[in-house]
Amino acid sequence: MLRNRVVAALEDLKAKDVVEIDVRGKTSIADLLIIASGTSSRHVKSIADEVVKFAKQAGVLPLGVEGQDEAEWVLVDLGDIIIHVMLPRIREFYGLERLWTVGDGLEDDDEAPEAQRQAD
Repeated sequence: MLRNRVVAALEDLKAKDVVEIDVRGKTSIADLLIIASGTSSRHVKSIADEVVKFAKQAGVLPLGVEGQDEAEWVLVDLGDIIIHVMLPRIREFYGLERLWTVGDGLEDDDEAPEAQRQAD
């Protein structure tokens, strides 16, 4: 399974804070987003390269790879799975996890809107 190969690639190169988000029913662009951090631009690029290599070994050619030059945020599009490998500061700034989990009940109470806290 492609997901397993992607996760193995991330583990092989010691990606940090790997998060999988099921986006089926939220968008038609993919079924799964995988977000991971690297410790430096070189690490981010290496992780993304490894994901591409593992995908090709599984017989899946990436539809696109973006951001390899700066390697602060590299996106690997494998069709049903999109992988975002980011530097921690970039990941925090864009907050993709928050964006794709709004309404899933995953927010902390501190981040919940005031009206929602009062209703509880």
